[in-house]
Amino acid sequence: MGKNSDKSWKKDSPNTFLSNSVQKANRAVKQAMSHPEEMAVEHAFNSISRVENALFNAEQFNEQVNTVQQSKEQLDLMKQQLNKVQEIMEEQE
Repeated sequence: MGKNSDKSWKKDSPNTFLSNSVQKANRAVKQAMSHPEEMAVEHAFNSISRVENALFNAEQFNEQVNTVQQSKEQLDLMKQQLNKVQEIMEEQE
């Protein structure tokens, strides 16, 4: 029983949630970049929103500063990329 609860704790830690959220958002942004369609962009924005929530939680729980800082940098880059995709879509309308 100890092993399972240890695994569950690790899985649910704010740091792990943040890392997973960043990975998912990165995939969503790349998908939107390669297929600039409304649905893909909306999904990417939703994923970015989850990263922002995960960042807030990680900061509240005083998680590793390096991980939080790296995640912030990745989030900023993803936002820039997604904004470019949105600009391209608006130009095509």
